[in-house]
Amino acid sequence: MKLKALWSGLALLSGSAFAMDSIAFWNSPQHGGNSFNRLPPDQAYFTALKGYGASWVRLSWDKWRPEQRDFLLGNADNYRGLMTQDLRILKETLARAHAAGLKVVITPLSLPGMRWAQNNDGRFDDRLWQDKRYWQQSAQFWRDLAGQLKDNPAIAAYNLINEPAPEKRAGLPEHASLEEMKAWYKAHQGTARDLPEFYQTVINAIREVDKMTPIMVDSGWYAAADSFSYWPSALSDDRVLYSFHMYEPYDATSAPNLKRLKPYVYPGVVPFGGKQEKWNGERVAGYLQQPFWWAKQRGVAQNRMVAGEFGCMRQLAGCRQYLEDVLSALDKTQAHWAFYSFREDAWDGMDYELGKRKVPWSYWQAMDEHKPDTLPRHATPEFEPISRRLGPSTR
Repeated sequence: MKLKALWSGLALLSGSAFAMDSIAFWNSPQHGGNSFNRLPPDQAYFTALKGYGASWVRLSWDKWRPEQRDFLLGNADNYRGLMTQDLRILKETLARAHAAGLKVVITPLSLPGMRWAQNNDGRFDDRLWQDKRYWQQSAQFWRDLAGQLKDNPAIAAYNLINEPAPEKRAGLPEHASLEEMKAWYKAHQGTARDLPEFYQTVINAIREVDKMTPIMVDSGWYAAADSFSYWPSALSDDRVLYSFHMYEPYDATSAPNLKRLKPYVYPGVVPFGGKQEKWNGERVAGYLQQPFWWAKQRGVAQNRMVAGEFGCMRQLAGCRQYLEDVLSALDKTQAHWAFYSFREDAWDGMDYELGKRKVPWSYWQAMDEHKPDTLPRHATPEFEPISRRLGPSTR
């Protein structure tokens, strides 16, 4: 009995040490990149990201070839358990990131009842935000996945879902006023569109099997920086990181802008929130203050805030200045960040190592043939605002 008690005590100490270490990673600003590739990244990919000085990677698997309909889920219409082969591929990928010295935040783009639009014939899947039956399936999925990964040394956090938008089909305009947001939430609190309650449900399920690993949650309306504003409180878990994404003003930074007869430029006047606004470094900084105001009012430390994605089309006039302005604003905080994206093999729009040049036909041919992307990358002026802050190159 004494020996059993000793082993139990050691196990508790070991668990406590892991909990301390896993959250301690986030006590100082961590900088990294997003990996949303169609093929599981190889060792050279992670080594290259680490070579720039990155400390973490935000990893998504929804473009990888699945064992069944949806990677890991089997079928987002009715989750029944993790797919064994998919799980093996994920664990092998995590091992490569760990070997490169990177921490990983795993990030699904789909959950039960919320299949990612690009895997759903371009249709926005709103079922998760209409029927709490899918909440329970999502909670079970994360309980299962956490049970498999809770002791994995690569994992830095579980990012529960990428860019949720329960507000989209429920009458709340994007970038609405704070008063409108609060009124909307009051009307929908406790329903299937209650994002904080959804997160709490999933977190509770994870903590049944994994009490240690930090959890990252995106704000609503596709992780908009102003969409934490209506949350009445922080979540009831002291190992939660709060993540927002920054592409505003979207009409200027996104791909459709480059197809306009006269594209919007940055800095410049751009439509935002139903009116024309001048966007420059000052406006970017002011907009990015919103999640930090919310955090301060709710007792959330700055080092629990994350800019989980930010970027602009690399061929946009002013993209380099935009990246500099976003990062200059984040420099004044203790927040973490991950740029979008690093060496994406399915879309070249925000692959800053390519500079402003168009990719050759071989890039698209590799995609069509499900082959690895072999296009050379290197540091460019477009990438400089990011690479300078990642750290000194070790390559």
